[in-house]
Amino acid sequence: MPQLFAFATATEILFGRGQAAQAPARVAALGRRVLLVHGRDPARSATLARDLTAAGCSVATFTVPHEPDMALIEAGVQAGAGVQVVVAMGGGAVIDAGKAIAALIPATRPMLDHLEVVGQGLPLDHPPLPFVAIPTTAGTGAEVTRNAVIGVPEARRKVSLRDARMLPTLAIVDPALTDGCPRGVTLASGLDAITQVIEPYVCTRANPLTDALCRDAIPRGLAAIIRLMQAEDPQARDQMAWVSLCGGLALANAGLGAVHGLAGPLGGLTGAAHGAICGSLLPHVLVANRQAVTDPALAARLDQVGQWIGAAFGRPDASVADAARQLADWSRDAGLPGLDAWGSMRRHAGPPRRRRQRRRR
Repeated sequence: MPQLFAFATATEILFGRGQAAQAPARVAALGRRVLLVHGRDPARSATLARDLTAAGCSVATFTVPHEPDMALIEAGVQAGAGVQVVVAMGGGAVIDAGKAIAALIPATRPMLDHLEVVGQGLPLDHPPLPFVAIPTTAGTGAEVTRNAVIGVPEARRKVSLRDARMLPTLAIVDPALTDGCPRGVTLASGLDAITQVIEPYVCTRANPLTDALCRDAIPRGLAAIIRLMQAEDPQARDQMAWVSLCGGLALANAGLGAVHGLAGPLGGLTGAAHGAICGSLLPHVLVANRQAVTDPALAARLDQVGQWIGAAFGRPDASVADAARQLADWSRDAGLPGLDAWGSMRRHAGPPRRRRQRRRR
């Protein structure tokens, strides 16, 4: 008998090229007073704003120019006063911001009461507003998760606002919206997506449904990101959008691992992009996990991941260590900055020992 498990996701998912055309009518059916959350460039969402207005909606807009922190979310809640539905169109930061704003507009408690780690982690005291997520990058899978990552500068941490009711009402994943995404964003977000189908596969809460998603998505994601670093390719964009969606579905139901456990604190310390941190950490965490694991079944899963990575680079018989080294080298060659590029060790771990000895002398 298959193991017992539960699986939760967005109320409805629309996937495929052209699905974004359904957004105006679908949003208008949820409410006529709309807050449209978008990224730094409002031109990316201008057509949607115009179409929402034509559908009979009154549209207020809110800009998310960087990864969300508490001050930005508070400003978004103020901008959304009186709205009936929140729509977020953009990358993972925009989706997370919109999700948090939709959750906190009806709330009566301070935001800090609901934050994990730095706050009390209390459940929301009122249901969120209807929320529609329209990603324009393929990486976080935030369109089908129940949390939003928020920076807390005073604590130098990134933490989650989390509640089961934060799952979006509607997720519209249209790969065409990712066409032409800048190379650096494609690389970092793509490696984040791959991390988010690897970690649920090797974590202790994996279940048959998340396994089915991850086994299919890991080799697809590796092939697609390698292709996209060579040339723009709509089919590879489609594959990465699918992998990102699978990662969101899997992590929301099976969890993640050490890469994301470290990414939150490192992101808070350095201000580096989440996807870039995950991509840099992934090879090292895979090796550390394989060295530490004692459960034969889990060791076999890690070995399978190593074989998938090795096969993507022409080495299907590679060990986890060899595959991780290939992935790390390829990522650097493709332009991914390492942790040293953000000065995380230099600024936060103190000066090297040799330098301290010199000063003592």
